[in-house]
This record gives sequence, C-alpha cells and structure tokens, in this order.
Amino acid sequence: MRFAPDTEESLAFVVALCNTDPSASRTGEDELGTVAGLQGLLGQFHYSGRIDGDETELNDVHRTRALLRRVWSLDRDDAVEAVNKMLRDAKALPHLVRHDDLDWHMHATEPNSPLAERMRVEVALALIDVIRMNEMDRLRVCAADDCEGLLLDLSRNGLKRFCSVRCGNRMNMIAFRERKADGR
Repeated sequence: MRFAPDTEESLAFVVALCNTDPSASRTGEDELGTVAGLQGLLGQFHYSGRIDGDETELNDVHRTRALLRRVWSLDRDDAVEAVNKMLRDAKALPHLVRHDDLDWHMHATEPNSPLAERMRVEVALALIDVIRMNEMDRLRVCAADDCEGLLLDLSRNGLKRFCSVRCGNRMNMIAFRERKADGR
C-alpha cells in the first residue's frame, strides 16, 4: 500500500506520537511527559512553523494525542466525522507549500498556528487519503495481548499484526510455549 509521501509521514507521526502514551510505550511511562520529550519527538519529523516549547503546548499535544488515538480506531464513517470536525475547528484552508528539504505538499493552517492544531490538521489531511482509498483497516492497534501500541500497515498484503518486532516475537514465543505445553 502506498500513499503520498506526506500522508505516510503524517500517519507515521501519529503512530510515534500515540505510542508515547503510557498504555503503549515500551516503558509503561509517558514518553512525552516533558517539553524536552516533545522536542525530541519533533526532531524526528518535519514540523515547521511556531513551536512554543512550553507546558501549555505540551498539554495541548497530550490532548491531541488522546484524540488521534481515538480516531485511529474509528470505522470509516465515524472517521469522516472526526476528520471534518478537526478541519472545521481549525478553519483549515488547504494550500501547497515547499519548505526545508521537502517538495510540494499540503498544509492547511498558517505557520504561526499552535503546534497541536497543526498536528491535528496535518493528520486530518492524511486521513482524507486513507478514507478516500477505503484503507482504514491499515490503521490498527497491536494484536499483542498486553500492548496498546498503534501500527500503520503499509505492507502489500496488509497482514501486519504487531507494532514492533519485539511484540511479534513475544507473542510467537507465547504461542510456541502453549503448543509445547499441549504436547503439539
């Protein structure tokens, strides 16, 4: 499955952002608990424009993380409603931009808009592609029993089940031990 590069990057950002939540993080702690943690995450993705780097912004990003985590698991029709609301709330006006080392791509907010608002709108634009292509099933929660991590399945066959190799190996080992105990 291939989406436009900016769509894939926005979706990958959602996975990275939401997997900092204590319910999905490897440590069981909030990996986005500090402004420095947010700056570290932003350093991995292309976010241009205003970044305040304060507690107010961090709290707004936490609310955005919770919203995007909910939207990730919605069915197609409910996702449309959520995407439209995110765009409406931001008074989004899509336009093409080129900055840094990125070629033309879409933004729908001004560079001086709050960071969390820009995050929501960029993800909403990405979800438009996912919805239009009827590929919501590519957005999943990890199938491991004790993991709430999000995953984006861009594989050809669409069969990815785990958020990481670690979760996949752990579940395979559990299944192996259960088969061995059953005498199979």
